[in-house]
Amino acid sequence: MILTVTLNPSVDYVVRLDSLRQGGLNRTEDTAFFAGGKGINVSQVLKELGVHSTATGFTGGFSGQFIEQSLSEKKITADFIQVEEPSRINIKLKTDEETEINASGPAISESNIEALFELIGRYGEGDILVLAGSIPGSVPKNLYGLLAEKAHGLGMKVVIDAEKALLEPALKTSLHFIKPNHKELSGYVGEDINTIEEAVEHGRQFYSHHDIEYLMISMAEKGAVLIHKDDVYLAEPPAGKLVNSVGAGDSSVAGFLAGLKRGLTIKEAFALSMACGAATAFSEGLATINDIEHYQPLVNIRGSES
Repeated sequence: MILTVTLNPSVDYVVRLDSLRQGGLNRTEDTAFFAGGKGINVSQVLKELGVHSTATGFTGGFSGQFIEQSLSEKKITADFIQVEEPSRINIKLKTDEETEINASGPAISESNIEALFELIGRYGEGDILVLAGSIPGSVPKNLYGLLAEKAHGLGMKVVIDAEKALLEPALKTSLHFIKPNHKELSGYVGEDINTIEEAVEHGRQFYSHHDIEYLMISMAEKGAVLIHKDDVYLAEPPAGKLVNSVGAGDSSVAGFLAGLKRGLTIKEAFALSMACGAATAFSEGLATINDIEHYQPLVNIRGSES
C-alpha cells in the first residue's frame, strides 16, 4: 500500500485572465477549482496509472470537504485527520505568465499530530510512505524527520519530495526515494549545478553520504539524473511547450513509484516517471493515461555502470 501525506493540502482556485490590471477591475475568462497539494497530486497520478493509494494529511472546513469530495469522485481513498480551521485556498493566476498566491494553512494541534502518527502506525512492512510538499507553520519543522523515523521503524519505505528545510531532518533515516531539483541539490553541496555532468558529480557525492536507495535530480527541460547504488541513469525528456508547471514533479514521483510497483526495470520506471512529468507539464492539468502513453516512447534513457 502507498500512503501519501499532504500536511497542507489546498483548494487551488485557477483564474484565467487575458491580462492583469493592478489596482483596477479585472474580469476572468475562466475559473476552476481543484484539490491541490503535492501528496494529493501523487495519489491522483497513481490512480491514473492504475496503482491504488490512500491520501492522508490534515483537512478542515468547507474547503477540506471539497478536497475529500474531489478525491472521492475520482475513487481515491482519503483518510484525512480533521482540524478546526478551514484548509487553505491557493490562487493560481494565469495570464501570459503564471502567478501563484499560496495561503499559509490552518493551525494544527498536538492532538492532530498524534492522530497522524497513530494513522501511520496502522501500516507496516513493505508499505510506502510518501511525504510531499510544504507544512503548516504550526507544526514542528522537523516533522518529516519524525514521521520518516516512525515509518522506517515500522518497516515502511519512505519517499520524500520537499524543500531542504523539511527534507534535511529526515536524512538521518534510511530513505527509499527522494527527488530534489538541481537548485535544491546545489543548496546541499554548496556548488552551483547547471549541467547534467555537474548533477551527476554532485549527486554521487550527496548519495555517498546518505542512506538513500534512489536519488533523482530533476533539471527541467534538460532532463534528469537517477542514481541507484553504483549505477547512474540519464533521462532526456520529450520536447514540448510548457503549459503547466504545477504538479509536474509530483507526477514524476508517481510515475517512478508506479513503475517500481509494476515490477518494471529501473530504466523503464525512470522513463515512465519522465513521461508522467511531461504529460502534466505540457497540458492544462495533471497527467492522463493517454498523454503518459503518448510521451513514454519519446523519453530517451541512457544508463551507465561504474
